[in-house]
Amino acid sequence: MEHQKTARILVAGTGPAGLIAALAFADAGFPVTLVGPEASAPDGRTTALMNPALQVLARLGVLEAIRPKAAPLKVMRIVDATSRLIRSPVVTFRASEIDEDQFGLNLPNSVLNPALASTVAAHTGIEWRRAMVASWHLDAEYVRAVLTDGSKVDASLAVAADGRLSPAREAAGISTSARSYPQAALVVNFRHSGDHAFTSTEFHTETGPFTQVPLPGNRSSLVWVVKPETATELAALDDATLSLRVERQMQSMLGRVTVEPGRQIYPLSAVTPLRFARERVALVGEAAHVFPPIGAQGLNLGIRDIDDLVGIAGENRTDPGTAKALAAYDFKRRPDILARSSAVNLLNMSLLSDMLPAQMARVAGLGVLGGFAPLRAFFMREGLRPGSGFAALAGGLRRPAR
Repeated sequence: MEHQKTARILVAGTGPAGLIAALAFADAGFPVTLVGPEASAPDGRTTALMNPALQVLARLGVLEAIRPKAAPLKVMRIVDATSRLIRSPVVTFRASEIDEDQFGLNLPNSVLNPALASTVAAHTGIEWRRAMVASWHLDAEYVRAVLTDGSKVDASLAVAADGRLSPAREAAGISTSARSYPQAALVVNFRHSGDHAFTSTEFHTETGPFTQVPLPGNRSSLVWVVKPETATELAALDDATLSLRVERQMQSMLGRVTVEPGRQIYPLSAVTPLRFARERVALVGEAAHVFPPIGAQGLNLGIRDIDDLVGIAGENRTDPGTAKALAAYDFKRRPDILARSSAVNLLNMSLLSDMLPAQMARVAGLGVLGGFAPLRAFFMREGLRPGSGFAALAGGLRRPAR
């Protein structure tokens, strides 16, 4: 009798989520075929990865190479920079409040992506086909991808890490609810004369957040969310004028600002699939969730997708693409993805809203967080590891009084 063998996994997409998915499945002992070209366009953005995501990268052998080029995030601050009648106090989250040295690291994508790609290329358990998927054929028994070079890949499970417009998601017949916002993000890195002290500050403005995140040395990355036409105007300014605008917007908090070359504009939208797996296709990363850049959630959520999917596949090694395995994945990811997406979308909408009740709700929420340490600690723990805030709360309630 033939012994049961571990099924092949096909990973579509070679952004960070796809590369991490390929490494994670190979690390768990699955034969992996990764499909997609190497990233060629330079990416000036940075990614704030929280500690649990960093633990995954450490396990996959990627963290040590990138750590020296990243900046730790030790303090996160929210500042109400709106000019509205009702404004909330500054809320400061310190990693030390929950006995952590740092919340995570801020990594330039130009460091993260090549480090992931070279680790994948060197892994003997991953076959990397550098073509695109031309068409998908989904069957009850297996999934087949026909590539643009004419070759075919058959697998038990397709991991759709192919982005917000995911062709694999479409092939699986998974519909989405999508919303575009009247906002765009201007992304730029800058130098400053003051010390950031490993503090990230999110200024809330009427058009969206203006978020400064530390980089190594006296440098920071900036995601400035404004109206699309404003983003175009800002991007067209000369360096000296834009530097002054950034410095003024952050109230000269980090002293003199000098923007670096390379500006990018990203229109903002939110996309939520109605399910996260179907027809031997499981969604991860931006194929599974797209929302505005608030509170460093994107890739952290994607890494949790991958971690959960690998865990469920590990319990179904001979055929991880069965309807039962995919239903388990959908069930496991749904609460986390929907909670994060709706929280971020609500906060974003409240910034855009001129309605007093929405503003008051946001202010009340931030006000309570600012003034009540246990609740702040709860949110910080939940932000890092879903469920851990509740666990710490329960532990505190069970602890006998001294």
